[in-house]
Amino acid sequence: MTRRLTVLLIAIAFGSACSEDRVPTAPTPTVPITEVFQGTLTINGGVTHPFNSTASGTVQATLTALGPDSTVLVGLSLGAWNGNACQIILAKDDATQSSTITGTASSAGGLCVRIYDVGKLAEAATYEVQVTHP
Repeated sequence: MTRRLTVLLIAIAFGSACSEDRVPTAPTPTVPITEVFQGTLTINGGVTHPFNSTASGTVQATLTALGPDSTVLVGLSLGAWNGNACQIILAKDDATQSSTITGTASSAGGLCVRIYDVGKLAEAATYEVQVTHP
């Protein structure tokens, strides 16, 4: 009898907890952040720009400017920033001006974009990379 009473009391307690009227809350939308990175890429060189994502979501890097020759092939990549280096996750080794690379951040944290010479630069090149992320 005591066992049945205990089970009944537990069932009533759980039942009453589940019957509360709760208003579901909608998730707060994440407003995308756009960052612009500029610099000079040297022959056989590479430049890494770390940034922080505040939530999971789409990350997109676009090579918005490359000069003096906007058609020269360079590398563009996205990765995880470990505090010392960019651990490449997505790479495009044939990027030119206007090339885009898109990935998904699974959570908030350190990310990075990297631009690098793939052996095609005849002289140093200036660049601008625009990154949009959560």
